[in-house]
Amino acid sequence: MTACDVLAGFRSGTLSPVDYLSACLDRIATVNPKINALAAMDVARARAQAQSATARWQAGQPKGPLDGLPIGVKDLQDTKGLLTTHGSIAARGNVPDRDLPMVARLRAAGAIVLAKTNVPELGAGGNSRNPVWGATGNPFDPNLIAGGSSGGSAAALAAELLPLCTGSDTGGSLRIPAALCGIVGYRPSVDVIAHPTRPLGWSGISVLGPMARTMDDLILMLGICQGYDPDDPLSVAGAPDRFAALPDIRLRDLRIGYSPDFGSAAIAPEIRQTFLERIDLIRPHVRDCRPADLALGDMDRCFDILRAESFLSAFAEALDRTPAAYGPHIAANVALGRSMTLADRAWAHAEQTRILRRFNALMQRFDVILLPTAPVSPFPWTQSHAQVIDGQEMDIYYRWLALAYRGSLAGGPAITLPCGRDPGGMPFGMQILGAARGDQALLASARAFERLFAQSPTTARPRPDLAAIAPSRIDLRSIVTHPPHLDGQGPRDAPRVKTAV
Repeated sequence: MTACDVLAGFRSGTLSPVDYLSACLDRIATVNPKINALAAMDVARARAQAQSATARWQAGQPKGPLDGLPIGVKDLQDTKGLLTTHGSIAARGNVPDRDLPMVARLRAAGAIVLAKTNVPELGAGGNSRNPVWGATGNPFDPNLIAGGSSGGSAAALAAELLPLCTGSDTGGSLRIPAALCGIVGYRPSVDVIAHPTRPLGWSGISVLGPMARTMDDLILMLGICQGYDPDDPLSVAGAPDRFAALPDIRLRDLRIGYSPDFGSAAIAPEIRQTFLERIDLIRPHVRDCRPADLALGDMDRCFDILRAESFLSAFAEALDRTPAAYGPHIAANVALGRSMTLADRAWAHAEQTRILRRFNALMQRFDVILLPTAPVSPFPWTQSHAQVIDGQEMDIYYRWLALAYRGSLAGGPAITLPCGRDPGGMPFGMQILGAARGDQALLASARAFERLFAQSPTTARPRPDLAAIAPSRIDLRSIVTHPPHLDGQGPRDAPRVKTAV
């Protein structure tokens, strides 16, 4: 059932929050040990909240539009009273005393925060494994990656453990896992969802976003998450109905631009071919469909600098104090930041501005731009990252994410939709870029594409065979250095440490 279906059942009385939570817990008990998507859980509190929500629905007085709906929250995002480790041993006992504002809005709408979803250590990378909770496997094959850094959220949604999950995105952190797991992930414009824990508050490269299995579910969640917070200077006050009534956009009216490689980013030949085949299927249904030149500037160097300065500001002092508490990806990012100069930083911010202006000029000719989301099919989660793509060696562990992070620099919203399977039988994600601040138009276009994709087995959202999957050949928790605790509490001897992100 979709989140909208579940809530309709609550309203009609044909389904209760108590019964739905029980069904989710049964599914989690059966499937989560095979994929390790969920980290800390708070089952006792969730059961009590489901009972209260059931009583409110029976009385015709729901707390809000999500009353009684269990959700997952990415483990980089604070949840009051529930262990939030960031996948780092430095925070393995961190129990926040308040929610991130996005989480608080979901709770105020009645959502039940049942679980935290797994991430890479401190969100660094496209493979959701860390020394606290271990690795997350893909529901289509638990031996392969689910992506990152919102990999636990994507896997939980694809495996139907939960109906909605939160994500965040700097260089593709919710789009990449959504694509690899066959669900919907949305990177909104920087002003839409307040992000007051962003290390550099005036830099919009990092955003928060919703993840779901369908567009209707995602739009429902986005309408609740949106809004202003004074600690995020880039956020704006959201009208309550901002996403309630999207424009009526028909595919036959759309001018489509497409690029298989976002200005020559590395991409596997079979993924390129799959993408071009999908374009051929789309072309008859739209007004115009032609290549778009996305060589917008030196996007890789620009992203390297912007990302490194963020990591430097967030983790440098902590890394100096306790270097053994952080993994090699964190150390590499901080070292990269320290190697850069003020001149580098000035160039990067100026280059991002030039990229935005070139993208704005390009979008005068197109309504949306289509690209692949991930350049490769999922690979074994024992491998940190894609090291070579089509003969090109990746010079740093996140370079394989270029199809996504280049879109982050362009300044517009971006979404990935499930669009059938790749030649390896794994989910294929179609990435759609919209004009800067063009969230409503992009969402309406994506919903039209979702309807088109659903009409053919070639492009419909794939679903994993959950009955057939077996636990990973290698224990998904094999890299854990501290035992996980699934009752909402950390190890008794662990300090309650606050982290920067």
